[in-house]
Amino acid sequence: MQQWMKALVLVALVAMIFCMGAGAPKKPALIKVLLITGDDVAVHPWREISETTREILVGTGKFDVKVSEDPLILESATALKNYDVIVFTIYAMKQGELPAQAQENLLNYVKGGKGFFVQHLASASFPKWEEFGNLCGRKWVMKTSGHGPRNVFESKIADKEHSITKGLSDFTTDDELYAKLQGTGEIHVLVTADSDWSKATEPLVFVKSYGQGRVVHNAYGHDRKALMTPNVQKIIARGTEWAATGKVTQ
Repeated sequence: MQQWMKALVLVALVAMIFCMGAGAPKKPALIKVLLITGDDVAVHPWREISETTREILVGTGKFDVKVSEDPLILESATALKNYDVIVFTIYAMKQGELPAQAQENLLNYVKGGKGFFVQHLASASFPKWEEFGNLCGRKWVMKTSGHGPRNVFESKIADKEHSITKGLSDFTTDDELYAKLQGTGEIHVLVTADSDWSKATEPLVFVKSYGQGRVVHNAYGHDRKALMTPNVQKIIARGTEWAATGKVTQ
């Protein structure tokens, strides 16, 4: 009799655990990120920047991040299908311009409804590829774009209702204040700062549509110190999620 009671209790416990598991809400699938980085022939610590950006994303618990130091991964349209968003931190490929197939794949990837997040000097990556500048919304052009000495400056939230910047306050950061980024296409500006170098209010975070896809351009991020600013980290995490999905989950 005692053995029968023990067995009955065990069966009841197993059934209870099964029911609790079946009723528990499933965690949302992680957003698949392809972070493309590579040798910066300028003065940026590119591995430090890419690793810090990866840490920011992974730390939210929302992203599964694959880092590639070879931009020629873009030559494989099949590989790109595995990702929801491309985060781009590379600058100036040593082998020159991106091959035609890789260019086409990147554009088609975003046009087809995926996300693209370009950060800091990465908009200068391919100076001869005009459509890359259109994809980025604005691009750094050598000897035209620029900045004053790196310093602490104030950034202003230009759109307090967009899901990327909603709830954020104006903030200060120690970084390079990029100015005179080039381009004439329509962009939606989220964050600005007043540049002493250009004597103008400069867009530092903005978004745009590209085909069915979404693009976020973040001009912050000269190094790890710059990326440690809390609001910059929020912009990176929220911006990557928005580029991938079109929304931000709080």
